[in-house]
Amino acid sequence: MPIPDPLSRLQQVGLIVLRTLVGWHFLYEGYYKAILPAWSRDASLLGRWSSAGYLRAATGPFESIFHRLAGAPWLDKIDLLIMAALVLVGLSLLLGLFTQAGCVGAMLLLALFYFSNMPLQGVSQPGAEGAYLIVNKNLIEIAAVLVLWSFRTGRIAGLDLLRTGAVAARTEALAS
Repeated sequence: MPIPDPLSRLQQVGLIVLRTLVGWHFLYEGYYKAILPAWSRDASLLGRWSSAGYLRAATGPFESIFHRLAGAPWLDKIDLLIMAALVLVGLSLLLGLFTQAGCVGAMLLLALFYFSNMPLQGVSQPGAEGAYLIVNKNLIEIAAVLVLWSFRTGRIAGLDLLRTGAVAARTEALAS
């Protein structure tokens, strides 16, 4: 089996741009949920974010599990866990720190979101900007994060290079 060619500079930049965008998406989702209650543009108070509504609206093969979670007495802890996980995954991917773990966390969260609301109707849903059948943004983002995970983008750029002491080796490889 031939040894694969190293990634070109453009491929490396593309992977890091993808990782940065996905990281920003996770970080901002977690941040936004954490700052609520907030104020709308018309100066009215927005309510505190909770996963209860999302869990109650769950469909698909696991909907009964999600519906039970919506009424759990420890729902506030679920909310906090989701917010913290989103922020930590976002920071991991943005900074390139513990990137492999961040990718796994992202895929787990996205799978949770996908299976809680699987697009099986094939028609436009309220609040969605399109009509989905099986494939939606969550599934596509899982595939994108799988690419990031498989290419081990922490070895290309980010704080993982400093953490593992690979900066010198990386600089040497780029110089040659």
